[in-house]
Amino acid sequence: MRALFAQAYGSAPAIVARAPGRVEFIGNHTDYNGGAVLGAAIDRFVWVAAAPNAAGRFRLRSTSGSTPLELAASPTTRLTGAEAWANYPIGVWHSLRDFNLPAPAGFDLLVHSNLPAGAGLSSSAALELATALALLNLARPTAIAPERLAALGRHAENKYVGVPCGILDQGTSAFGRAGQLVQIDCRTSAFSLVPLPMAAHLWVFNTREKHALIDGLYATRHQECLSAASALGVKWLADLTPEQLAPLKPKLSPVLARRAEHIAAEHARVHATVVALQQNDLTAVGRLLTASHRSSQHLFENSTASLDQLVDLLTAHPAIYGARLTGGGFGGAVLALTRADFTAAQAAEILAPYTAAHGAPAETLHLQTADGARLAPND
Repeated sequence: MRALFAQAYGSAPAIVARAPGRVEFIGNHTDYNGGAVLGAAIDRFVWVAAAPNAAGRFRLRSTSGSTPLELAASPTTRLTGAEAWANYPIGVWHSLRDFNLPAPAGFDLLVHSNLPAGAGLSSSAALELATALALLNLARPTAIAPERLAALGRHAENKYVGVPCGILDQGTSAFGRAGQLVQIDCRTSAFSLVPLPMAAHLWVFNTREKHALIDGLYATRHQECLSAASALGVKWLADLTPEQLAPLKPKLSPVLARRAEHIAAEHARVHATVVALQQNDLTAVGRLLTASHRSSQHLFENSTASLDQLVDLLTAHPAIYGARLTGGGFGGAVLALTRADFTAAQAAEILAPYTAAHGAPAETLHLQTADGARLAPND
């Protein structure tokens, strides 16, 4: 990163920070519904290098080929088109000020990532957290608790990017630990760690379908859940168990009833998954993951034909405990929980019908859990 920054700006960066992407293990759309969720920080990252800009300008570049920007001052309205990627770091800069934290008057910033964009692995949250650590410490060396770092990143995405996300993405990226899953009570923003058995491995299969939460249906699902909760007289859909919801569904339209049923059942599945992990029952965990996907497919309707085909193919294999879409849906990727001896060659063989149908294989990632956002050593 230091070499790339020097190549881009002609001098060394003052700060380098890194934040991991995340896999939503289970808890699809439960986060903004007051429920619980399990996530895993993964060994794919966004790096941000930064230096002060003496002229007070904002210069932003990315190694991905995104349009570079140079601004005399931070914009007060969202950027659009090819410049829209900069809403994330600029939103973080505004959020530092909203949180009464130090922010540099001007900065040069370079972003690099090995996270596949649009795969539902939350490259956006990783960018927010790495940017927050870099800009905060560029202004003044400052320690920040992971809870506050996650809240700041979420604030940036909600207010300045316009995605009404919950705390899952930023919380997992902030709290991640190798060998652990991050459990989040999204109602109270309480975080805890749940060991992932060593015999379990995580594989992600990216359809490469554009996973566009702003332009897609994420905001629509968010509003449908709010409407369902209001009609049922509860603050959060996760306040209701499936048994409590069942006699209340006639109060809802068929669409809202399906959304509410998914959230109530998914919240229960999260807690059941934690118990199964604690008991080292990976077969039960796999069943819960696949049940989560079927609920997303039929009740929340945020899956796609490509995601469904991947889940069908994967779950038919004896080395795979279970599979489900991961992230917001409407494209993106499938997570599979596999035995330790599962191989890329097996994956390619399983997915041959998918490749034949789509003319290209799904991008295949064998992932490890990873530690959360942090500054790079200054050496």
